[in-house]
Amino acid sequence: MSFATILGIESSCDETAAAVVRADGRVIADVVASQIDVHARYGGVVPELASRAHLRAIVPVVEEAIESAGGWSAIDAVAVTQGPGLVGALLVGAQFAKSLAWARGLPAIGVDHLDGHLLACHLRHDEAAPVGPEYPYVALLVSGGHTALYRLDAPSEVTLLGQTRDDAAGEAFDKAAKLLGLGYPGGPVIDRLAATGDASAVELPRPMLHRRDHDFSFSGLKTAVARAVEARPMDGAAQADLAASLQAAIVEVLARKAVRCCAQEGVTRLVLGGGVAANRGLRARAAELCAEGGLELFVPPIRACTDNAAMIAYAGFFAEPGEVAVYSRSPDRVRGRFRDDGTHIPRRR
Repeated sequence: MSFATILGIESSCDETAAAVVRADGRVIADVVASQIDVHARYGGVVPELASRAHLRAIVPVVEEAIESAGGWSAIDAVAVTQGPGLVGALLVGAQFAKSLAWARGLPAIGVDHLDGHLLACHLRHDEAAPVGPEYPYVALLVSGGHTALYRLDAPSEVTLLGQTRDDAAGEAFDKAAKLLGLGYPGGPVIDRLAATGDASAVELPRPMLHRRDHDFSFSGLKTAVARAVEARPMDGAAQADLAASLQAAIVEVLARKAVRCCAQEGVTRLVLGGGVAANRGLRARAAELCAEGGLELFVPPIRACTDNAAMIAYAGFFAEPGEVAVYSRSPDRVRGRFRDDGTHIPRRR
């Protein structure tokens, strides 16, 4: 079944979003209602508050997107994020999308949130925007909840090559910002502060940098930051130095392992995706290493890196309509202990 235009709905965490996208990736409408002000006082996302905020925002957000796209006559299907994410938040979007599709007589399409990020590089918010990369490509997906490397041979041919064994890079940024008293969300604050600091001022580990596999680990780096905060007074200059040192450590691991992965896979195109792909340090370092290695780098505009519904709508073109089943964690994401060769060690009964 082919569609010309899809309405996408995203509510996996703390952004209520709706967008209308054409099959060629052209974004016709893109509306996002942020909940940053709701959660900032708590230093992180509160699931119950997120669900309630989605309930308040989803109707006006979808109405605005449809109005901007010229009305319902152009909509062929409704795509919605079905996971991974906060269950309560996902249910708001999924139930609304299914009800909307039923009422309008349109197909409903469940989309994996991570697939949206992996395909966001193909979105075009204006006619002059460049066309996305050809296949195959390696994608580094980095966000507050995920850090992983994938190979895409086609929109629906996705292979997980490696992932974090504990914490995500975005989580490390957020936790470090909380330790430094910088507020939430931590990633953008660390990015801005790092530009004024000395990246060599604090010696921090580069976890798993020299391992030949494609996995990551950031829990130890968070511990190192906590010890650095305890070791010295954190005035303005010290905060900037630690922010710069942390960003340099995370960025070096992410960029080098991604470029190395491309070489091992024999792929000449690297894509960055996820909220942390908006980090200026990561973009710059990835560009440097790709230039050295003769690779093409593709990075979505910042509005397509953070959670949005345009990527969900676009991913909907490559998913099958049917039952929308909400799940909190992707079944491909494995946590626990691993052997030296990267294989998972099952938990004892």
